[in-house]
Amino acid sequence: MMQDWIIPDWQAPRGVHALITTRAGGVSTGPYASMNLGQHVGDDPAACRENRARLRAFLPSEPLWLRQVHGTRVINPKEWLPGIDADGAVARGPGSVLGIMTADCLPVLFSDSDGGVVGIAHAGWRGLVSGILEATIAEMAVDPRRLMAYLGPGIGVEVYEVGEDVRDAFVHDDPGAVQAFMPHTPGKYFADLYLLARQRLAKTGIMSIHGGEFCTFAEQDRFFSYRRDGPTGRMASLIWISAD
Repeated sequence: MMQDWIIPDWQAPRGVHALITTRAGGVSTGPYASMNLGQHVGDDPAACRENRARLRAFLPSEPLWLRQVHGTRVINPKEWLPGIDADGAVARGPGSVLGIMTADCLPVLFSDSDGGVVGIAHAGWRGLVSGILEATIAEMAVDPRRLMAYLGPGIGVEVYEVGEDVRDAFVHDDPGAVQAFMPHTPGKYFADLYLLARQRLAKTGIMSIHGGEFCTFAEQDRFFSYRRDGPTGRMASLIWISAD
């Protein structure tokens, strides 16, 4: 069931665990085949419940799912409620599994070097330019030089076309962001979501940045992609600290 799921290769400290699902291992059909974990995308609710139950078997507790709204709110487990609007979460010590769902947007996982605090962020272009990564790092309250980050599966630069408005929003905030946009057609650019995230992480002081080698759009058999398919499923990225 789990053979195609991704275990981040980022040399996280002992006790920090992370997992990213793919399309494999579930029971959903059609555009949601097979491991859709999103309850809000039009899939059969019973199939989604079964998929979540299969995922839960690999986790120490039920994930603290968020209602992602492309914003910058970051919560901790004490603030969590079912259906809460947030795009990032931070936990100190064991007991909570942080989770987000994506299908082109970038999942970013964080850990400090001692394994005492972890974080996760949902970073589409709106969240990136608004500061979701910076907000998550601030909530972790650790010197960024003691943090590491992992960039999970997102849409690749070869296919992620955006308009002038998106480019201008990033470049206005950071002139160096121009390097992440390649002209395509008049008024359109290919955007490098991974590079934009790396630039913003580096500006905070994080030097240990890993991942970023996937393309949800191109790898059709492995990943869901909203940009490619429209109605589709969602993968989950999860991180937690174990008690042992």
